[in-house]
Amino acid sequence: MKDQVDDVQRSLAKSFQSLFQKQELLAKVIEFFPYPIQIFSLDGTVRIINKATLEMIGIKSVESHVGKYNCFKDPIVRENGVADQVRQVLTGKTVYLTDFNAPYKDLIRYHDVKKDRDIQTIITDITCFPLVKADGAVECFAAVFIFKKIYRGKEEIALAKEYIETHWQEPFDLSETAKAACLSKTHFTKLFKKHTGVTPHEYYTNYKIRKLKEKLQDTNLSITQAFAACNMDYNGHSARVFKAKTGVSPSAYRKKSK
Repeated sequence: MKDQVDDVQRSLAKSFQSLFQKQELLAKVIEFFPYPIQIFSLDGTVRIINKATLEMIGIKSVESHVGKYNCFKDPIVRENGVADQVRQVLTGKTVYLTDFNAPYKDLIRYHDVKKDRDIQTIITDITCFPLVKADGAVECFAAVFIFKKIYRGKEEIALAKEYIETHWQEPFDLSETAKAACLSKTHFTKLFKKHTGVTPHEYYTNYKIRKLKEKLQDTNLSITQAFAACNMDYNGHSARVFKAKTGVSPSAYRKKSK
């Protein structure tokens, strides 16, 4: 699969290079190109962007971006640790960036993008390739963005909640929960707390306590059996966790529920 993607990226670079000497045709191709593409001067300042770039990234206008944005000065590029890698395009190399992570709050913070979009993070692959003059000298370079995932937050959190509520009787596993949400553990933990107000483990614990409260209301079960039905040992630690969450001990809760 990776080889196929590399082949496509190489083909893109060759196609645009062949059009470079035909500036009028190149401008039309860029305008209607289905993927976001930007053309940069050698100092990193953007010269040309297309409609797809405006729409996908949320840039407010061509005027707010062209001649103002500089990829080498972009804090998001630096935070991804790829600034030096991108600079290699100036030596005539084609550069492939995979899984470039652009948190939308950072796009809002550093750039003139729309603020009313329900987007948390954009993950994209980027192909940077030089555009050379007839004598072989690099005149400028292009960057084509292949968007892999736009995380809007709500759907990923819903998947995580569903996973936790299905596997609540099992020991909590952050890796598997993040995997169910299709996010990295670090990004998932931050996103989950932002949307729910609690960490994934807290949500798991709260859900488990809720199920335990249901079992404690069943008088056919002893307190020990109620805990066992939730795959929990009835001991000092679990009793303290229950009291911390409910304000009463398991036995007091049972008496209260009667």
